[in-house]
Amino acid sequence: MSKNTTLCYLELNGKYLMLHRVKKQVDENKDKWIGVGGHMEEGEAPEECLVREVLEETGLKLLDYRLRGIVTFVSDRYETDYMFLFTSDCFEGTMIECDEGNLEWVEKSRVYDLPLWEGDKVFFRLLEEREDVFLLTLRYQGDELIETILDGRKIENNAEIEGE
Repeated sequence: MSKNTTLCYLELNGKYLMLHRVKKQVDENKDKWIGVGGHMEEGEAPEECLVREVLEETGLKLLDYRLRGIVTFVSDRYETDYMFLFTSDCFEGTMIECDEGNLEWVEKSRVYDLPLWEGDKVFFRLLEEREDVFLLTLRYQGDELIETILDGRKIENNAEIEGE
């Protein structure tokens, strides 16, 4: 079984809009900080899901956005998730309260200090370092990231991602 999702990091003045997932009792992202997005509905394209989910969760209407990567999450605990990762710095509207958690603008440099999935730190580095679209597979055992594959190549450590 698998699911298709979108995730977007809205950018403004050197900050990302982050969602602290604290409001739902049953939530695989409970207490984590993530971007905004969600599950694709039947027949919905990734960009349609993106625009709909951002509007539903934030009240903001995307005017432009960029596909940055396709991330495959493989887990022994959750179903496989094919996630289309976007960024946007072009949106309008007034932010609303989100029923899934608390929205907060966070300095990009502070993002790594938040409770994140280990794999999210990998794609944050890729968002910083790369302009092209990347393919990333993150394999988890429980909550532990056990394998990272970037553009078809197994990555042994994050230094390889940063090009060191």
